[in-house]
Amino acid sequence: MITTEQMEALRGWLAGRLPEGLFAELLDVTVDREEITVVGRIPEPELDAKASQVEREAALDGRIAEFRERTRDDRVGVAREAEQRFGRKVSWGVECGGRRAMYTTVSAPVMTRLRQPERQVLDTLVAAGVARSRSDALAWCVRLVQRNADTWLGDLRDSLEHVQRVRAQGPDQA
Repeated sequence: MITTEQMEALRGWLAGRLPEGLFAELLDVTVDREEITVVGRIPEPELDAKASQVEREAALDGRIAEFRERTRDDRVGVAREAEQRFGRKVSWGVECGGRRAMYTTVSAPVMTRLRQPERQVLDTLVAAGVARSRSDALAWCVRLVQRNADTWLGDLRDSLEHVQRVRAQGPDQA
């Protein structure tokens, strides 16, 4: 878990280091043990008011792809520096016209021990065609919990942050 001070330092560094005008707005910086995810807003393409929904969707796809190619060198440079400085891989994403697209993200292996009833849940998801493997089924379960437990997980993260602040004020901290 990253402290509030570390997160502020990271956001500040990114604000100073990202090339001017890369994003219209820096929307989201998320950090875990392995990865820093940076998401920014980019301008929507200008279309005629009569454009169809299909045309709008295609224009968003095109703008997102164009941005990815045009900014690749800049993003790679920032990522290399951030990886050196913060010890984590950097992933990128954009939001354009209400659509969020992630470019590169880390897929980190996680070891776990499951008892038979838990393995049976995963095997049922595989047998039903919901997932290709136990690993895929477990990721599916985590996404389901994530979607349905945002409030609970947010409260838990806030509590952990509070515990870290209290620990930092303890007598062992110089």
